[in-house]
Amino acid sequence: MRVLLIGANGYLGRFVADRLLADPAVQLTALGRGDDADVRFDLASGSPGALTRFLDAVHPGVVINCAGATRGGARELTRHNTVAVATVCEALRRSGCGARLVQIGCGAEYGPSQPGSSTAEDAVPRPGGPYGVSKLAATELVLGSGLDAVVLRVFSPAGPGTPAGSPLGRLAEAMRRAMQSGDGELKLGGLGVQRDFIDVRDVARAVHAASLSAAQGVINIGSGRAIRLRDAAAVLARVAGYGGTLHELDGPPGPMRAPIGHPRPEPDHAGPAAYPYPDGCGSWQQADVRTARDRLGWRPRINLEESLADIWMEAACRI
Repeated sequence: MRVLLIGANGYLGRFVADRLLADPAVQLTALGRGDDADVRFDLASGSPGALTRFLDAVHPGVVINCAGATRGGARELTRHNTVAVATVCEALRRSGCGARLVQIGCGAEYGPSQPGSSTAEDAVPRPGGPYGVSKLAATELVLGSGLDAVVLRVFSPAGPGTPAGSPLGRLAEAMRRAMQSGDGELKLGGLGVQRDFIDVRDVARAVHAASLSAAQGVINIGSGRAIRLRDAAAVLARVAGYGGTLHELDGPPGPMRAPIGHPRPEPDHAGPAAYPYPDGCGSWQQADVRTARDRLGWRPRINLEESLADIWMEAACRI
């Protein structure tokens, strides 16, 4: 099976590439902006015609799109998350390869959920920020393209390679600094948020399964269990051997008390936050993952403690 992987150098894309390369039946070609890609191509600025010519030359049976941006203004997010996907869809429509498309979406497309609930694929998406809006627009483009396509809505990825600017990445970095300085008290904000964390290696397994299946539409990829960030911090402290006290800052997230995962604004630019939660998902998110089980034969295998151990190992080695 010939597979074209877009965004192989990204956080999720690296693990998807490793998973596909481990399958002897897969012939993998990586397309991206980096020098180490098999083919250099920028989806945000490249034309559908140029991508069509490449598709016709390679003739893949599956195209997996892991490319995109998670940070930036609305214009940049739209360019990398929406316009880029429009380019992929149009190129596939023009091409004679007839490839199946596996698009990586995100849980932020749903927006805030009722605490205690599990979000299924038939929930009405109400993204609470520009990132979720840009990803939802991409999903709608894929679903309306007429292509053989599936969108995997990945909730909160965790594990090795977790970006330092993500909630768990910032948590690990804060703990590393506290241990390095001998600080017996770690003060953190925003620990009441609950998210559905899913290991990136389990995400890669889901992508592999989706590329081999005939499933179409939207499929949630998560653990099916919301974890309070406060509890994740306690597990991380145990894994790291941090014996200090975790002190949660009182009060809601604000301009001078940024929650874990949200950059602290400069004092000169202090003002009301545009969104109380950086991902626009409110205080709670939990995926209903029954569709992934039924249609992909997929279940998560890696627990959060293992994911956090890998995050800590990388943070502890950082100089």
